[in-house]
Amino acid sequence: MPLTDREAKVLKEIRDWERNIQEFVPNDFQLTYEKYLQHSFSLLPEKIQRQFFSVIDSWLFHLHSIIQGSQLQMDAKERILSSGRIFQKDLAKIEDLKKLSIEQLQYIAEQQIARHRLYSFAQGGLAGTGGPLLLGTDIPAIAVINLRVVQLIAMTYGIEVNTPFEMMTSLKVFHTATLPPRLQSEGWNALMAELDGQEDFYFYEGNEEITDITWLEQQVQQLVKALVITLLRKKMIQGIPLVSMAIGAGANYQLTRKVTELAHKYYQLRYLREKEVFIE
Repeated sequence: MPLTDREAKVLKEIRDWERNIQEFVPNDFQLTYEKYLQHSFSLLPEKIQRQFFSVIDSWLFHLHSIIQGSQLQMDAKERILSSGRIFQKDLAKIEDLKKLSIEQLQYIAEQQIARHRLYSFAQGGLAGTGGPLLLGTDIPAIAVINLRVVQLIAMTYGIEVNTPFEMMTSLKVFHTATLPPRLQSEGWNALMAELDGQEDFYFYEGNEEITDITWLEQQVQQLVKALVITLLRKKMIQGIPLVSMAIGAGANYQLTRKVTELAHKYYQLRYLREKEVFIE
């Protein structure tokens, strides 16, 4: 079926965004930093490297499953369906959301995106106070926020994330979104290749490894952020560590902004493809 004018506009926005990430040119500092990080990690025995990434992958799988099965996520799913029923009363399950127009789905998705960007901003601000407990739980907390919003964006576009394929895909969307800008195009192309080569959208048939050395850069940035917060937390303005709080809030907000932007583009494209529109 042909694209509506609005759908064509959304598709053009996605293609323009794809072109921007494909054309991104890293500077010398970014390339040097990447080489240094890879060289440093390569000094570890290969067995240790494999075990390290295996542990992280396993942690992400379990975290994804815990979030998906939580009552909080079940309640969020019902809220998404309730929002959809404003536009179409007969929606009974997540898959029925595909009946809605792209404008209606964007409206619902943007509500989830705005809410989780606010959560991320607030969580980063709390971590920025420099408290050992809050700072120590910053990475797990930001992972939960971002994995959760990826799941909710998928559900908004009518995709349940409880099948092997969709679970793995949502994790890879999260992984790609957290990569440095110079590597995102490679991750995006891999997502598109898996989508094109997949015939059964229940079982996952691709590479089940999620993280690799390229993913470490974001985690190093999180550790640097924690170090800067620790150094600046005693710089008070009227008794409040505003500088460190601003750093924590800003860094976490920008990360969630990256994740939600890529996830939204991906699931919008899935929505358009599943309408049996041939997309060049």
